Amino acid sequence: MGASLPPKEANLFKLIVKSYETKQYKKGLKAADAILKKFPEHGETLSMKGLTLNCMDRKSEAYDLVRQGLKNDLKSHVCWHVYGLLYRSDREYREAIKCYRNALKIDPDNIEILRDLSLLQAQMRDLTGFVETRQQLLTLKPNHRMNWIGFSVAHHLNSNASKAVEILEAYEGTLEDDYPPDNERCEHGEMLLYKISLLEECGVFDRALEELHKKETKIVDKLSYKEQEVSLLVKLDHLDEGEQLYRTLLSMNPDNYRYYEGLQKCVGLFSENGHYSSEEIERLNALYKSLGQQYKWSSAVKRIPLDFLQGDQFREAAESYIRPLLTKGVPSLFTDLSPLYNHPGKADILEQLILMLEHSLKTTGHYPEKAEKEPPSTLLWTMFLLSQHYDRRGQFEVALSKIDEVIEHTPTVIDLYSVKSRILKHAGDLAAAAALADEARCMDLADRYVNSDCVKRMLQADQVALAEKTAVLFTKDGDQHNNLHDMQCMWYELASGESYFRQGDLGQALKKFLAVEKHYADITEDQFDFHSYCLRKMTLRTYVEMLKFQDRLHSHTYFHKAAAGAIRCYIKLYDSPSKSTAEEDGDMSKLLPSQKKKMRQKQRKAEARAKKEAEEKNEESSASGVSKSGKRHVKPVDPDPHGEKLMQVEDPLLEATKYLKLLQKNSPDSLETHLLSFELYIRKQKILLAFQAVKQLLRLDAEHPDSHRCLIKFFHKVGLMHSAVTDTEKLIWSVLEAERPTISHLHDKSLVEANKSFLETHKDSLMHRAASAEMLYVLDPNKKSEAVTLIEESANNMVPRNGALGPIREWKLKECIAVHKLLATVLVDNDAALRWKVRCADYFPYSSYFEGSRSSATPNSVFNQICNNSENGNPYHTVVGQNVDSLASNGKLETFKDLTI
Repeated sequence: MGASLPPKEANLFKLIVKSYETKQYKKGLKAADAILKKFPEHGETLSMKGLTLNCMDRKSEAYDLVRQGLKNDLKSHVCWHVYGLLYRSDREYREAIKCYRNALKIDPDNIEILRDLSLLQAQMRDLTGFVETRQQLLTLKPNHRMNWIGFSVAHHLNSNASKAVEILEAYEGTLEDDYPPDNERCEHGEMLLYKISLLEECGVFDRALEELHKKETKIVDKLSYKEQEVSLLVKLDHLDEGEQLYRTLLSMNPDNYRYYEGLQKCVGLFSENGHYSSEEIERLNALYKSLGQQYKWSSAVKRIPLDFLQGDQFREAAESYIRPLLTKGVPSLFTDLSPLYNHPGKADILEQLILMLEHSLKTTGHYPEKAEKEPPSTLLWTMFLLSQHYDRRGQFEVALSKIDEVIEHTPTVIDLYSVKSRILKHAGDLAAAAALADEARCMDLADRYVNSDCVKRMLQADQVALAEKTAVLFTKDGDQHNNLHDMQCMWYELASGESYFRQGDLGQALKKFLAVEKHYADITEDQFDFHSYCLRKMTLRTYVEMLKFQDRLHSHTYFHKAAAGAIRCYIKLYDSPSKSTAEEDGDMSKLLPSQKKKMRQKQRKAEARAKKEAEEKNEESSASGVSKSGKRHVKPVDPDPHGEKLMQVEDPLLEATKYLKLLQKNSPDSLETHLLSFELYIRKQKILLAFQAVKQLLRLDAEHPDSHRCLIKFFHKVGLMHSAVTDTEKLIWSVLEAERPTISHLHDKSLVEANKSFLETHKDSLMHRAASAEMLYVLDPNKKSEAVTLIEESANNMVPRNGALGPIREWKLKECIAVHKLLATVLVDNDAALRWKVRCADYFPYSSYFEGSRSSATPNSVFNQICNNSENGNPYHTVVGQNVDSLASNGKLETFKDLTI
């Protein structure tokens, strides 16, 4: 390194390296310039200067210098290593690996390069190469603990846990008997627990338990020790010992649900599906009663029995669980109880129980069979719980009357307004929901959660500008919109993207969805620093868990929503291309040459002006952002603030396919994945891939309306295609002919018969009838009136129940909106769509979509009452239609100086 230089310059070269490592970039740059004055062609110095400039955000200069340095000294491992570091900083990991390999050809035993290469191989999951590099590092430095551990982890990740155990045992053989010293006990204990988890993974439970007991004194983390021990005891079928150990763990943490589950397994009373016989329920009840005597303050020991108890026993347990929480005033009680609504009959029992408590509190002021009076707040929280119950059951009118009663009782509780907002959202009045959420927000301007809840409601009501102004009240000063992006606020970007999509602004929608995808790419990159950190700190079990989590990262719900949203945008863009391409060219062609020239000049000037303004704004914000190291903290200018460039893709379906492949890999059990796959491939004329999507839909849920739609559409489209001519087409036809008999829905039936059979099977379901009607129209457009009649003859039946108040109907608002859109856009029958709208307005009086009698579309709505109250000086209200500029001061006190709380 710097070997070809005289002693003085060689020392300066070492100073460059040291300055780079200590982030003193200006000092390093000065030393590099001093060498290059005398030796302007010195390759290694040029490369190091480029690396230093790269850290100062001068990337183009950096690449030029490093390439020049490499050109001047191709046989220098330093130049190749630096080139690899440059690529690594830009996340070009494959190119970086190539550079490191070239450097190792010149200096095969360079530990720095080998270590850097191993980190990249772990990042890229090149596990075979990772094992080889780690072995080489261990051979070169066998007295370094991190090399032993790294080699073991490499084998574990490469699915060779037994070899990983052998390596750890060989490492332990090199240690002295009194190892570890006090300052390394935690790290050594973690390594031992990792080794035992490897033995467990290999299936040698006896040996793992023996090793655990043998090394007990050296393991510092006693909780992990006990959890590992009980896991091995259960797997070895030593259930009595396991039971005792789970009871010990419960005494340490009586609110850990996993410990209760483990205890149930040990006593033979655990069921994956939650179904138990009456005898098992009695035994479970006795078990939890005895545990309840031991752990009286534990909430888990009281809550878990509600999942398996039935009838009167459930009612008794629910009452004893609910009463103290109502007295205490726990707003999240309904969220805690909501899973019980999926159990048959329990929702009815809960309703009767809460109504009984409410009646007793209203008439006597105390609970039934209890003498002491309850505070007034108990009635408040009881009615609050009841309003959420009716909301969950779809009885929005009852829910709203109940929450209004609560607000009248105590008008200063913020949670009441938030819940009323949620009820209105479920009832279909999104504008009123946003108004109520804003009212709740103004009651506590320092509450970030309430602010976020308000933003979400505004986005659901498509009030994007106001939502953004409200969201940035809790961001830092500066570029507010970018700040939300920097905070990786994915829920906001998803809700915003969906709102833009509903409004038809595909550019902005794509921008938001792709921003979420970028966050997931950043999360993937963020694991890089942990490859060396975790080996150094010996957090090996957590490290392996983190890598497994990263491998399934793209199966997360937020990524699925973002990718699906982006695919829908690209499909819509393909179906109706933006004016920015074809139509604009057509408009330009009508102009005279001189007019065309003027138009283009005008456009260029406008673009240049916008770019200059953005750069000036950026320079102002970063003028004081230069650190002592010389690195400039410059925020990048957004070259496409409205997503116009994203819409100008040549092949939208090709872009959509990139995201579809990620969904197919990471969310193969989602219906939406295969629905999008079908829509995409049918447009691309990829017949077999579209058929593959249909088969996946039938595998997941053959009776789903969308599965039926895709099946009929596919074979109808295939039937309309011309006869096979080429060998490829003949092969496709032969595959389809062989596969069709295997589909039970089409077995020995025509498409019309299959559609009729599907309708007969699901004649009482609105969405199934709508799917059958749509397919009837697709198969024969002349039967449009018959298809419309099929939908209109659907009956909205009552749901059988034992509740105390109000009827519940089968149809859901979301389903009815989908049917209305089907009538208006697919069947194109405006009269039928209008009749459907009138009919649904009666079923959903609060729905603004159907312009129900109590929705914000009518004068007497909740929304208009809020607006009127605001005009009449109600201090808690802010009008949703207010000037959004009034919220633009970034949460400073001046914004709210005129408000009276």
